[in-house]
Amino acid sequence: MRFPLLATVIATGVVLGACSDGGPTEAERQAEATRERAAAAAAAVHRRSVLEWREARLARLQAPDGWLSLVGLHWLKRGNSYVGSGATKGIRLAVGPEELGLISVGRDGTVRFRATAPGVTIDGQPAGSATHVLRSDAGGATPTVVGFNQGDASFILIQRGDRLGLRVRDALAPTRTRFPGLDYFEIDPAFRFDARFEPHPEGQTIGIVNVLGIEEPMKNPGAVVFEKDGREYRLEAVDEGDGRLFLIFADRTSGHETYPAARFLYADPPNAKGRTVVDFNRAYNPPCAFTEYSTCPLPPPSNRLDLRVEAGEKKPLPLIE
Repeated sequence: MRFPLLATVIATGVVLGACSDGGPTEAERQAEATRERAAAAAAAVHRRSVLEWREARLARLQAPDGWLSLVGLHWLKRGNSYVGSGATKGIRLAVGPEELGLISVGRDGTVRFRATAPGVTIDGQPAGSATHVLRSDAGGATPTVVGFNQGDASFILIQRGDRLGLRVRDALAPTRTRFPGLDYFEIDPAFRFDARFEPHPEGQTIGIVNVLGIEEPMKNPGAVVFEKDGREYRLEAVDEGDGRLFLIFADRTSGHETYPAARFLYADPPNAKGRTVVDFNRAYNPPCAFTEYSTCPLPPPSNRLDLRVEAGEKKPLPLIE
């Protein structure tokens, strides 16, 4: 006896079973395609944002008063010193007239300047023959800018620990005019992390040593914790006063593909859920990677990652010949 209807039902069941057991349904395929499109769109947005950040980073670095224009750092002693490019000056600058003016450091640490050359400015205004008190960058303050050489050169007063110094800039410095640009790892979304913020008690600080060997306490609001390849990593954060989380770190690429001393990275303040984004594609070199006249902070021991962070800025390229 033949059972054509039963055979048809069985055959149909086998086919349907194969469709349901042997592969994704049409709905599942569509859902996966939607997820892939969303991921591709997110990756494209991330890439554009990183490229825009790189452009802004380069513009800041190459600005006439950016880090590439540094040509001198002169530590001051108490008393009076003439400043200028002349060989007999107490503070001999790499740029400018033979004699620019007179610097006076008082017993209380107040620094005064009186211009003796024409065309000198104080915060953009003619200096004249008056004596001006110079404001340092202590505590994140905006320092007084003493301009000369028709505005191409300037110096500011910096304070590091109990030391005061003049930081000199020249827009025509070879480090700026022959700068070759920046070198980066490929943009990699795998080095962008949704990190957990672990707050510290209010007022906690962390000792940060700079390249001069001077340790200064800095506000340490907490640490960021992220996971890579199943392992947790943490970085202690510093607050420079604007609420952002400043991360000073080294990793397994330091001294190889990347600058040996450190790289820097900023993250936004944590949200209401205690989360922030740590995107190493925005990691960048400190100023001391480009000039010997900076006083960069170094990573605390806790921020030396046992991880190859193959993202962000690489070692500086050699100057253009």
